[in-house]
Amino acid sequence: MSVEIRLDRVDRVYRPGDVLSGVIVVTSKGTMSHNGISLHLDGEVTLQLSAKSVGVFEAFYNSLKPIKLMDYKIEVSKSGKLPDGVSELPFEFKLDPLPDQSLFETYHGVFVTIGYTITCDITRGVFSKNIEKKMEFIMEVPSKLPIVPTPVPFKVTHEQLDNIRAGASTKIPKFLITGNLRSAVCEINKPFVGDIVVEESSAPIRSIELQLVRVETCGCADGYAKEPTEIQNIQICDGDVCRGL
Repeated sequence: MSVEIRLDRVDRVYRPGDVLSGVIVVTSKGTMSHNGISLHLDGEVTLQLSAKSVGVFEAFYNSLKPIKLMDYKIEVSKSGKLPDGVSELPFEFKLDPLPDQSLFETYHGVFVTIGYTITCDITRGVFSKNIEKKMEFIMEVPSKLPIVPTPVPFKVTHEQLDNIRAGASTKIPKFLITGNLRSAVCEINKPFVGDIVVEESSAPIRSIELQLVRVETCGCADGYAKEPTEIQNIQICDGDVCRGL
């Protein structure tokens, strides 16, 4: 026997106030008795420690419990039997927060996790194992204020590098790269746009790669901890490039 949760949206992306609907698909060989089928909708914020942050704000972590944003449960089917073959049981929830709470965007970070799940529980008899199926869906919270693009110019030279070994700076070719980010504030579902110009380079260029790094900061009165995580690495050119273009 198998259980599957199918939502009405393939991408599983919802916003506060939307109606989350779908069906529970139960496939069984022969009839199956059960003591009830229920759905649990859960959304919560949890804090976890990384290996590097142990001891920095451990006391704060131990005193902070997960924060419930949503916690709803409905009965999809009372006790009975499911027929042989495929059974589809419809359901729907309205995505509203609990009193005095707000919904935040789905986020899976190093220190903080904001997750939303829907769980199907099929309760069976004493001599049969209960069945549980869980699925995560994505919460997207649009900004209430209009995002005004704020271009950010930047410049990178060989003298600004800080991730090199001591004594290796003299071996690095001289270069000057300038560029612009279209905006320092970006919507997560929009492209990250900008441009770079190789003004100078004393050595031929083999390739240029851009790395997008998320820096997560978490802290309290006991201290702060930062953790960088690579999100994406993309090659934008292969081989030497013209200067000043």
